[in-house]
Amino acid sequence: MRADWIAKRRGQANVSQMHYARNGVVTEEMAFVAARERLEPELVRAEVARGRMVIPANVRHPELEPLAIGISACCKINANIGNSAVTSNIDEELAKLRVCLKYGADTVMDLSTGGDIPQIREAILRASPIPVGTVPIYECLAHVKDVADLTPELMLEIIEAQAAQGVDYMTIHAGVLRDFIPLAAHRITGIVSRGGALMAQWMLANKAENPFFTHFEQICEIFKRYDVTFSLGDGLRPGCLADASDAAQFAELKALGDLTRKAWEHGVQVMVEGPGHVPLDQIPMNMEKERELCSEAPFYVLGPLVTDIAPGYDHITSAIGAAVAAQHGAAMLCYVTPAEHLGLPDIDDVREGIVAYKIAAHAADVARHRPGARDRDDALSRARYAFDWNKQFELSLDPDTARAKHDETLPHEAFKSAEFCSMCGPKFCSMKIHGHLAEAAAQDAAASGAANGAAEKPAGGLQVLP
Repeated sequence: MRADWIAKRRGQANVSQMHYARNGVVTEEMAFVAARERLEPELVRAEVARGRMVIPANVRHPELEPLAIGISACCKINANIGNSAVTSNIDEELAKLRVCLKYGADTVMDLSTGGDIPQIREAILRASPIPVGTVPIYECLAHVKDVADLTPELMLEIIEAQAAQGVDYMTIHAGVLRDFIPLAAHRITGIVSRGGALMAQWMLANKAENPFFTHFEQICEIFKRYDVTFSLGDGLRPGCLADASDAAQFAELKALGDLTRKAWEHGVQVMVEGPGHVPLDQIPMNMEKERELCSEAPFYVLGPLVTDIAPGYDHITSAIGAAVAAQHGAAMLCYVTPAEHLGLPDIDDVREGIVAYKIAAHAADVARHRPGARDRDDALSRARYAFDWNKQFELSLDPDTARAKHDETLPHEAFKSAEFCSMCGPKFCSMKIHGHLAEAAAQDAAASGAANGAAEKPAGGLQVLP
C-alpha cells in the first residue's frame, strides 16, 4: 500500500512524519490514520507537528498499514515477541506474530536476544502490517563477549542496520545517566530493565557517560533518514511497588523530557516509555508527571502492575493498572503476559496478554468518550438481550474462547438460539423473564388503551367531543 507514497520521498534528507507535518503537509499516512480514527486530517497533522502524536512508519517498511499513537487517538497496545538465547525459532516467532494480528495487537516488538537476530527480524518485518519495534542494545550485545566491550561506533552501526531493514520504532535507553545509578542502589529490585542494566554496567566498566546520550544527535540523524520513531526507554523504571515513583525513576524521566525536545529539534518523532510497577493510587500522578516533563509526548507504559503477589496472573495485575493509566492519558500500553517474571511467553501467553490489554485499552477509550468507542459494547448488549449467541461470539474480543465457554455445557447447535445459558437454565434467566414481562406490559397497555377509547365513544360510534 505504501510503495507509491514512499517513492515520492526518495532522496530527501528528512522523511519523518513530523518533518512533513511541520511543513504543513498532510501525508498519505496522516490521511490514512485520520480515516481510521474518525479524525480530521488537519487535526492529525497538527498533533504530529506538535509531537503529541506519532505515526511510526519507516520508509523501508512498505508492508505497513499506518496507525497513530497519541492522546487524540484510540489507545493502542503493543505485544512483545522474539526469542531468547535458550529457546524459540523463526517459525515460532512468526506464529506468535499471527496470533498478535488475529487478536488485535496494534504494534509488535521483536525482543530477540539469541540466534540469527537480523534474520528473525527480517521475517517479522516482511510479514507484519503493523509497526515493528526493537531494542537495539540486544543485538549489539550479540557482537561482543562482554557489554563493556561495546563501542559507540558499533551501537550506531546496529541502529542504522535495523533502520535500513525497516524497523519503525526503537527503544533507546539514553536517559540512564551515570549520576542516576546510585539513586537505584536502595531499591528492593534495583534496575529491572535489561537495557537499563546493560547501560549501567557499560558506564561503570568504562567510567564514561551513556553512549546513547552522548551520541544522541547522531541517532537523530539516522532516524530522520528512515523515519524511525524514538521510544525513549525507561531503564530505571520501578520493578516493584516499593520502588515506584522514586528519585531514580523521575530523574530519568526528566532527562527523557530533555531528549524528547532535542529529537524534536531534528524533526524526529518520539514516544516516552513509562513505569512497570506502580500502586494504583500513584498512577494518575505518574501520567501527569510525564506530561509536564516530556511536553506531552505520547506515553507508552508497561502495565503498570498494581500488585506484586500474583506471578502467573500478571496479565491481570497489570491490565488493571493499564486501564487506569490509559484513562489518564497513556497513549499505548505494552502488554504483560501470564509468563511475566517466570519465563518466555508461548503462543497461549501471547493471546492472553493481548486480550487482557485490548480490554484495558477499550475500557479507557469508553471512559474517555472517544468517537464510536462504545458502539461494539452496545451491539453486543443488544445481541445478548436477543439471545443471538452467534452475534455475541462474533462481537467478542476472543470469539473462539467465548464460543468454547458456551459450548462446554450446551454444545448442540440448537442451543445457539436458546433463550438461556447453562448458568440460569430455561426457568431462571432474568432477561428472558424481563422480555416476557415487557410483552405482557405492552399487551396490558394496548388493552387498556382500547378500553379507554371505547369508553370515550357513545353508542353508534360517534366520538364525544371534549
